[in-house]
Amino acid sequence: MANVIKIKKGLDINLKGKASDVLLNGGKSDSYAIVPDYYNGIVPKVVAKVGEKVKAGSVLMIDKNRPEIKFVSPVSGEVTAVNRGEKRKVLSVVVKPEAQIEYEDFGKKNVASLKREEVKEAILHAGMWPFIKQRPYDIVASPADEPRDIFVSAFYSAPLAPNFDFVVKGQDVDFQTGLDALAKLTDGKVYVGIRKGSSVSVKGVETVEVEGPHPAANVGVQINHIKPINKGEVVWTVNPADVIVIGRLFNKGIADFSRLVVITGSETTERGYVKAIAGCTIASLVDGKIMRGNEDIRIISGNVLTGTKVEKNDYLGAYDNQITVIPEGDETHDFFGWATPGFGKFSVSHSFPAWLMGKNKEYVIDARIKGGKRAMIMSNEYDSVFPMDIMPEYLLKAIIAFDIDKMENLGIYEVAPEDFALCEFVDTSKLEIQKIVRQGLDVLYKEMN
Repeated sequence: MANVIKIKKGLDINLKGKASDVLLNGGKSDSYAIVPDYYNGIVPKVVAKVGEKVKAGSVLMIDKNRPEIKFVSPVSGEVTAVNRGEKRKVLSVVVKPEAQIEYEDFGKKNVASLKREEVKEAILHAGMWPFIKQRPYDIVASPADEPRDIFVSAFYSAPLAPNFDFVVKGQDVDFQTGLDALAKLTDGKVYVGIRKGSSVSVKGVETVEVEGPHPAANVGVQINHIKPINKGEVVWTVNPADVIVIGRLFNKGIADFSRLVVITGSETTERGYVKAIAGCTIASLVDGKIMRGNEDIRIISGNVLTGTKVEKNDYLGAYDNQITVIPEGDETHDFFGWATPGFGKFSVSHSFPAWLMGKNKEYVIDARIKGGKRAMIMSNEYDSVFPMDIMPEYLLKAIIAFDIDKMENLGIYEVAPEDFALCEFVDTSKLEIQKIVRQGLDVLYKEMN
């Protein structure tokens, strides 16, 4: 029987625009790209050349400091551009796809018969190592490390998040194979968090049933409740959708980066799941599914709390399997302004009467901050939505001051920016808390390595 974790602190934001468990028709992406900024902790070095013909699984880029970590093309076709920014920073490597995908043959493998190094080499060779992230620092894991444990959260709890039970349907074998492969990479355990009532069934791993509001599905929250990280320890984490891709590598012998992407949000006309390939254009996912023009809406790769604002000509985030479309919030209310009654407005503190309509009321929330930045207020508002055994206000102050000793004592090694997303949402000081945490982790990593 699975262990049970009950999360009490947190917040479920009931947004309008939930997707049904149905498949939608997706458009054709005219290009695919590897975007280095999606991967924390790497220094990109492009090895493919413009005009070169590649297959799905051909190497486009490597990590300069750890060349065994490869980034491969998700499709076959021609490398059409290596886009660079200031100081020749690599922004993207773009591939124009062929009509029919041709795959590099990595060979089918029986995970049960493989040794640890063979599993590791297979994942590295096929360019799937970037799916594996590590705590501390929330960066692409180092193949040289031996993780204490590996954690996978097999559900999502963020606003409008995909239903993993639907995503994994028909891919159960690949998901199990992916978990079997991960189990070979550690002498510890592979912990899989499962939503209460989920139909997901796995074996050979330590399953943990999790119930409660968001961020119950955050792997950092589960680590904190199951087995916290001590200084000097390393644990690895993998997104459940990426576990399926890793399993597919061993079962089919190819680098097939296809996935289901859920289309959600109040400003969409169709909501459901589109079969896509990692690195596709946003336009191929949302064209024909949006209510109004680009000037009035915000398209987000990911969820509204942790996702990235994108345009139609941008590319799907490397770890994302959700697109959210919400109002930008450009309109003004000249008559009442801030004093409008707010019958349809969401408020954590029940400042507006809409909360009287119950938990089932759906809200349309736009992208405006609605307030100015000010000094951090020590009011425990972060603590009310932060279900980890960590004091968020004090940790944030230590990060801002870059007091390494205090950061370590207050739990910096356990957290990632996504763990503070709700803190940022309820913050009356309007601070970019996730950005602060990301910068703190990056500077600490450079200091310690």
